[in-house]
Order: sequence, then C-alpha cells, then structure tokens
Amino acid sequence: MAAISQLLLPGRSSKTRWFCWLKLNTSEGLTMLNNHNEPLVDAQSEVIRKAGDVEPFPSGKITYLAPLPLPTPMPPYGPHIGELNDVYMDFGLGQPQAFMWQMTLGGPFATSFSVLFLFPVFTGFLGIIFGFDQEAIWASMLAIFEEACENTVFTGPFTLFIGLGVWHHVHKKRLSLIPTRFNRQRREVCFMPRGATESVFVPWESLSAWIIEAQGATQFGIHRQYGMGIGFHHGETLTSLEFQCAGLELAISHWEAIRGYMEYEVNDLKSIQDLQDLQGPDDPPHEGLHTFRNARARMHQQIRDGRRSRLSGFFWYLYHVMTLWTIPNRLVEWEVRRLERIGKQALPEVMRAWSEPLPKEQWAKPSEELLRLSEQVRRMHKRQPHRPITQIFAEVCRRG
Repeated sequence: MAAISQLLLPGRSSKTRWFCWLKLNTSEGLTMLNNHNEPLVDAQSEVIRKAGDVEPFPSGKITYLAPLPLPTPMPPYGPHIGELNDVYMDFGLGQPQAFMWQMTLGGPFATSFSVLFLFPVFTGFLGIIFGFDQEAIWASMLAIFEEACENTVFTGPFTLFIGLGVWHHVHKKRLSLIPTRFNRQRREVCFMPRGATESVFVPWESLSAWIIEAQGATQFGIHRQYGMGIGFHHGETLTSLEFQCAGLELAISHWEAIRGYMEYEVNDLKSIQDLQDLQGPDDPPHEGLHTFRNARARMHQQIRDGRRSRLSGFFWYLYHVMTLWTIPNRLVEWEVRRLERIGKQALPEVMRAWSEPLPKEQWAKPSEELLRLSEQVRRMHKRQPHRPITQIFAEVCRRG
C-alpha cells in the first residue's frame, strides 16, 4: 500500500537534523507529492544553493540541479505531470492509470478465482502424485473448495472495500489539491502552499531543484532511497514539493521533463509518459480504451511477425480477463472526464488569469547567463560523456 521513508528536507542545514516524511502511494500508481511550507530556523539555511552544489547529511546527501535550470543528458519522464499545453504544465497530480483499477477491482476477483478453483485443482494434482485413490482426491478437492468459499465470501468484498476506499481518498485529493503550474510563456512557476490563501509566483530561473540520496541499515541489509524535490524561499519560509523515486537516474529524468517543457524541448505528454508508445497520433493523452486496443493490436502483430510467442499472447489475454478486461480502462476515462469537469473549478481566479496565453512578442526570454552556461554544459558533457552531470554543473557554475 503505502511505503514511507524519512529524508532530510533541503533548505536546512544538515546540522539541524530535522526530517520530512515522503509518502509513495503505489497502489494507485500515483505519487502524492508532499507540499512542505516550513519556516527557516537558522542563518545557514538561507544560503541559496546552485546547480551542482552538494549538501551532505548523516545518512546521505542532497545534490542540487537548479538554479539555474541547466540541461541534463537523461531522457525526460513525467508521470506526475497532469495537463500540458502550449502555455502551462501542471505538476504534482499526474493522470489516472488503468493499473490502479486493475488492482482495485481485478485483484480481489483474480485472488478469489484462484482460491476457489485453482487451489482445489492443485490439491487434486498433489493427490495424484502421492497415489491417493479417486474418492480421496475428490473429497479433498471438495473440502478445499468449501473452505475457500467460506473465506472468500468475506475476504473478497473486504479487499474490494479497502481498495475502493483508498481510491476514494486519492480521488478526493485529486479534486482538492491545486497543482504547481509551470508557465513557459511567462517563465514563471505558480505555487499554492498548504494553508495559503494566495498563489505565489516564482521566476523559473530562481527555482531550486534537488535530488536526495539516502541509505540506512535494516535487518535485511542496506536500504537505499532516492527522492526529487523542487522549491523556493519566500521570505522566511521554504516551500517545497518532494517525492520518492526508484533510482537516481529516474529522479533526474523527472526534473528533465520539467526543464525540457519550460525550455520548449518537451511539447506533449506522449513523449514523457507513453513510454510503451500505446497512444496514436489522434488519441487523447491518457490511458483508456484506445491504449487497450492499441496494445492488443500490437500484440497480435508481434505474434504474426514472430517476435512474440502464442503462449505470451495467451498470458496477455489471461491477465486482462482476470483484471476484468476493459472495465479498468473505461473507469480511467470516466475519472479523467470527472477531473477535467470538477478540478478546474478549484483554481484561484488569479491563477486562471495568469494561465491565459500571451502574445508572442510578450513571451519572456531565457537569461544570457542561462544560455551561456547551458551551452558550456553541453560542450563539456560531449567531451566527457561518462562524467556525472552534477559534477559538470558544479564546474560550470564555479567558472561562471
């Protein structure tokens, strides 16, 4: 369900050793971003970090990717990005996914089916192996089936109820949370800090971004954790968004999706979310019936081309039958329509006005410093392709 880890929040001196909680909601296929809005506690925390700076703490380190938002060689990947158009991009919510509904509805169904029918068959198979007579085998299979019926009558609906409860909790958050919005025409970022009544607008090139590496020892060995965060100093307050990542490279890829959009290098959701290429040119930028049909058509084509076995195709059908065929995809489409209809109403009026498109002659331009340092980063990475990009950031920023 939810995996929780403890990581140091950037913006504070590591000597203060205060921590924030990051929660990853894997059952929904959605990472709910933590929105921190904390007062600064010492003078050291007011030091503005730059790309390439490293801040150690007892169990790991924080490496800054911005400011300035310099290019990285990692491919952009943005599962936490919701709406994206020519003017703005919403970060922090992401799109509903069919896998969540497959687990919520198909999980209890598949488990109940397995317990009711596969367990008795497996029991009979064991009886044959150990040489029991037909009557004993049948009696044992019937006993397992009756016991399974008694258990699944309660466990099946109970598991379904828990799954739907978790979905409802996350869905309510989707409707109430105001995402962090990136406007590339204005080159600004709009934050709505927790508990605030007014939006805060931050210049894009002053935004801080960081990746977190931490490790700890458990009874099972060394446990490594990674995270990514963005934030800014607003007076005496640090406002930030953070979430866990599966790896260090993936954390940088999340940032690269944001940076690429703001610098007009990423222009659609498909390039940063549809890694399996299941969306056609005219398909909507989210999962649904179209991705199911495209996946099935591709699977059949791969079988015809000899790149996939018929056994693999059988298991593809088995998985989708056990997860209720196209029902999860239809529910994703319903959820997307509901979010589009209700979610936009929650935006503050000032944020809506700020999100309106500008005439091209009024578009903000990148600073000369950013252009110059970005070119230096690209040249240095081309000469030293195996050198960590954060070390290149540090050297370029140090040289100025």
